[in-house]
Amino acid sequence: MECAPVILFVFNRPLHMARTVSALQANELAEETPLFIYCDGARNEKEAERVRQVREQAKAVTGFKSVTVVERERNYGLAGSIIDGVGRLCEQYGRVIVVEDDLITSPDFLRYMNQGLDLYASEDRVASIHGYAYPVPNDDAPESYFLRGADCWGWATWARAWKHFEPDGAKLLTALKQKGLTKGFDHGGNAFFVRMLRNQVNGKNQSWAIRWHASAYLDNMLTLYPRQSLVVNSGFDDSGVHCSDVDYYESSLGLAPKKLQKIRVEVNEQMRLRVVGFFEKMRRQRMKDFYKLVFSAGVRRIRKVTGLAAS
Repeated sequence: MECAPVILFVFNRPLHMARTVSALQANELAEETPLFIYCDGARNEKEAERVRQVREQAKAVTGFKSVTVVERERNYGLAGSIIDGVGRLCEQYGRVIVVEDDLITSPDFLRYMNQGLDLYASEDRVASIHGYAYPVPNDDAPESYFLRGADCWGWATWARAWKHFEPDGAKLLTALKQKGLTKGFDHGGNAFFVRMLRNQVNGKNQSWAIRWHASAYLDNMLTLYPRQSLVVNSGFDDSGVHCSDVDYYESSLGLAPKKLQKIRVEVNEQMRLRVVGFFEKMRRQRMKDFYKLVFSAGVRRIRKVTGLAAS
């Protein structure tokens, strides 16, 4: 098995990057894997020192078949960097594994990704292989299963699938509405994906991931998920540009089968319903957290006005 290249996107978080690289180095296929580290540029002088630290770390990385460091001369932003970098490596290698600087991977991650890439290389309906699995009941789940669309936490794809990526969010949003797909795309109105895409169109976020998901969803393409998550996100510490300090997606690292078996390319309805349930539960919790925050702010305001702040 010839290992697909890994592209790691980093910016200005040296500690996060160190953990991500360390986890990848612990993978059994690391020494057979070409690693490309894309270092984004600083947005201002305040960030310049940490960006420099990250680049120095990147140059010192070992433990892979090869290490290529790409230093951006300007700030591309995560979306711009990923869209450009994934496109370049897909063109060069035909396939790529994508990791960001706040993802911790299982030692099985690279094996699972490469086996998935090999198994479904000629299946036009498969958009990607995904390493993260939603925290849903999985005791009776299959070792792998398909869901519609694409995803973004430790994933792999092919040049043939990445060609479906549509960067125009407005075009995607219009198509979802015209085809009556907004409810399914939004997991029954629970996932806020339509809102996220609308916000991208309105310039309130730069999410490449919501456009990747929408592109694959509209073309009825599927993504393969593992039974146990092979990725955890360490970025929910308020350190990143796009992450808060609340982790509704918390999971734990699991194991992948030694040899991934090919399955029929179709949505697993049982797992789809569990994921819908996860997003419904998360929506309710978010609402509770929001009202709790509003209530607490109101109490503080009343105490300040009435002079009871110290009581």
